[in-house]
Amino acid sequence: MDQNEITEILNRPLSQELLARDLTRLAYVATDGTPRNIPIAFTWNGAEIVMCTSTNAPKLRSLRANPMVALTIDTEVHPPKILLIRGRAELDLVEGIPDEYLQMNGSYQMTPEQRAEWEAEVRSLYDGMVRIVVTPTWAKLIDFETTLPSAVEELVRRREERARA
Repeated sequence: MDQNEITEILNRPLSQELLARDLTRLAYVATDGTPRNIPIAFTWNGAEIVMCTSTNAPKLRSLRANPMVALTIDTEVHPPKILLIRGRAELDLVEGIPDEYLQMNGSYQMTPEQRAEWEAEVRSLYDGMVRIVVTPTWAKLIDFETTLPSAVEELVRRREERARA
């Protein structure tokens, strides 16, 4: 998939809505060769998905060994809206708390007092974090109205061919 196709998909209004959500599911291959899929907070900076984790997170060893990842951002209503992204994770060790970490957790419902307590706890716990940065190399938006999973598109095409025959 070329960069223009990826940009077109990610710039669609529905994609932008999904990219403004709080959580993605990060899929990667663990060092034992088995798949992992974890929910993780993220932010979209217009070019990259940025996630943050502790410096001792087990996923870091796996991502160093195999940086290829897949992300899913979706809704919980019918029909679901789904943004699928693939890319390569780049790991960036940061002293202190990355700005993105504070931003991505800013949409959780907290009173100002809860927010202050949460931020103080975060700052006392982490002396550094790792930014997991993914630049999309592939993207697909599925809304079940104008776009479908490729297997369902194939079934629709076959049904139409049978109806014409």
